[in-house]
Amino acid sequence: MNITNNIRHRLEEKERSLSPFAARSNQSHRDRPEEPSPMRTEFQRDRDRIIHCKAFRRLKHKTQVFIAPLGDHYITRLTHTLEVSQIARTIARALNLNEDLTEAISLGHDLGHTPFGHVGEEVLNELYPEGFRHNEQSLRVVEVLEKDGKGLNLTHEVREGILKHSKSREGILGENWNAPDTLEGQICKISDTIAYINHDIGDAIRAGLITSDDLPHSTITVLGRTHSVRINTLVSAVIKHSWAATGLEESKTMPFISLNTEVLEAMNSLRDFLFERVYDASAMEYESRKAREMIGGLYNYFVKNPDKLPEESRGWDSNVERVAVDYIAGMTDLYALRIAEEALN
Repeated sequence: MNITNNIRHRLEEKERSLSPFAARSNQSHRDRPEEPSPMRTEFQRDRDRIIHCKAFRRLKHKTQVFIAPLGDHYITRLTHTLEVSQIARTIARALNLNEDLTEAISLGHDLGHTPFGHVGEEVLNELYPEGFRHNEQSLRVVEVLEKDGKGLNLTHEVREGILKHSKSREGILGENWNAPDTLEGQICKISDTIAYINHDIGDAIRAGLITSDDLPHSTITVLGRTHSVRINTLVSAVIKHSWAATGLEESKTMPFISLNTEVLEAMNSLRDFLFERVYDASAMEYESRKAREMIGGLYNYFVKNPDKLPEESRGWDSNVERVAVDYIAGMTDLYALRIAEEALN
């Protein structure tokens, strides 16, 4: 008797007990049909493919806000990704939604992020004629760049969640929020914000840009003074305000993952504070300028010298600018520093 043949069916059967608004793995689809796994649901396979891909491994050497910092405790793209995943899974579990889908989207959402955080993204967006957005690049990573141009062939639900995780600079849950179709994708989007707002405060304090006393009093009163208290407040608020998603109470319309007004306003105020005092701070200008020069220099160098691009990358696309962007976006901070030193000096 082949026991493994029954495992996936049992897991899919468990999904029937989820909220009626939850995504079901047996209803998902891939662009290239595949034989089902005997032991994993489709969303579990997607999660595993993301964890084992090269772009995921490189996240550990891409910093979140501060450029190639010397301290050991600054947030990296990998630690940020894991924090998003844990926050999102907690919310999905509480709301009786699909935790596996939530985890897969969370783990894949930043695969296309550039070295040097959003500075790298801004430079490539300015230089590349078609523009650059890290969420679109994350989708390109899983659809094209991984596995030597074959991509990971992820399900539609995971890819859509990855693409729509990004937010404009406008307010959280504002007019241009562009919510994913699945509630699981919406959870990942808001969990991404919860994670970075809180861990970026810690990094900014560690770097000496702000102190805990600088945080706006009005937001601290609502959200809490410490990292753990703020996370708990925000997660609890999302769960409470989105309770209709559980399917445990009647709802004539599709629920939406959201927050109550008081907590949402405090969260937006704290985000605005970070833009003013950290992300756009004059203290960051020198490091940002160095990063801009490096990314811009690498882009111009590879466009003018396509033969210097790795041989395997030249098969990704016939457009040398596109290949240069893909190569640079995939670099870690330290690798970009080393290549820039070799190529530009």
